[in-house]
Amino acid sequence: MLNTKEIMEIIPHRQPFLLVDVIDELEPGIRAVGRKNVSYNEPYFAGHFPGEPVMPGVLQIEALAQVGAVAILSLEEFKGKTVYFGGINSAKFKKKVVPGDVLTLECEIIKRKGPVGVGKATASVDGKVAVMAELTFMIG
Repeated sequence: MLNTKEIMEIIPHRQPFLLVDVIDELEPGIRAVGRKNVSYNEPYFAGHFPGEPVMPGVLQIEALAQVGAVAILSLEEFKGKTVYFGGINSAKFKKKVVPGDVLTLECEIIKRKGPVGVGKATASVDGKVAVMAELTFMIG
């Protein structure tokens, strides 16, 4: 298990944009599973939406990408690098994510050629899928 400090040693994201609290499982270059405890104190809830706070879908995708980045950047050959979005395909949002939810984030690297990779990503709350997507990563 990796805590926030250890995650920040792998990926360059920092608060308030670090959207992963812990990595529970890690197979470098293959997959990672993490968690985000969605708190009422998240800065985006002030405006999204007043009276009905919902975690923005783009931030759910970003949280998944950060977990995928941990998986890829854990490989020795990519230590110290940065992962950028190359694409988001087949994104489907199935459930609202609200304060108090624990978002389980899983990204499996299904293809990699040189500095480009593709991950199959799924976020869930209490075992129910909230969002799924195919994410393309570019390592720079």
